[in-house]
Amino acid sequence: MSELENLRREELKILEETYRGAVPELKFDSVFELLIAVILSAQCTDKRVNEVTKILFPLANTPEKILSLGQSKLEEIIKPCGLSRSKAKHIVETSKILQESYGGEVPSDFDELIKLPGVGRKTANVVTSVAFKTPAIAVDTHVFRLANRMELAPGATPLEVELGLQKIIPREKWSDAHHWLIWHGREICKARNPKCDACPLSRICPSSTI
Repeated sequence: MSELENLRREELKILEETYRGAVPELKFDSVFELLIAVILSAQCTDKRVNEVTKILFPLANTPEKILSLGQSKLEEIIKPCGLSRSKAKHIVETSKILQESYGGEVPSDFDELIKLPGVGRKTANVVTSVAFKTPAIAVDTHVFRLANRMELAPGATPLEVELGLQKIIPREKWSDAHHWLIWHGREICKARNPKCDACPLSRICPSSTI
């Protein structure tokens, strides 16, 4: 086993020990609520999304209710999440498709999910992983940053990182590893001023400042 392979194995072991049992921060009570929350989370914190969905979901938490609410009212409610015009448009369009083509249900198939407006690989991976328990690694800004910073799976694009992580992490741990990396990115390995002095990986991380 090469030195790099040993490094990656040790990094993953420490992440698993530190963040075992980690779960999504987004609050949801159905697959549709999860889908909408993840769409809203683009360029927005999960904390802010939870504040918005606390208002939105009691009013509209199904495709039918979203369509009844209307795009302008939806846009007004989700404004704190940013990009409200495009997000509202995508959510309404997606709700219409789900209502007309899927009986109001969110499909479990990845290829069907990414056909929905506003749903890219990250969103589809989160939904298939969290809601349908299918192993997946969703690459958000935290996962992308850490995969490169820690040299776990360097890549110039989220897809490159996703494929790289799939190669080094056992498939049965893909979904869990996604949460390990997200929580480490939020709590310790921040984009600016990472807390290397408090990091359990500082002694082996290639980017450690201590």
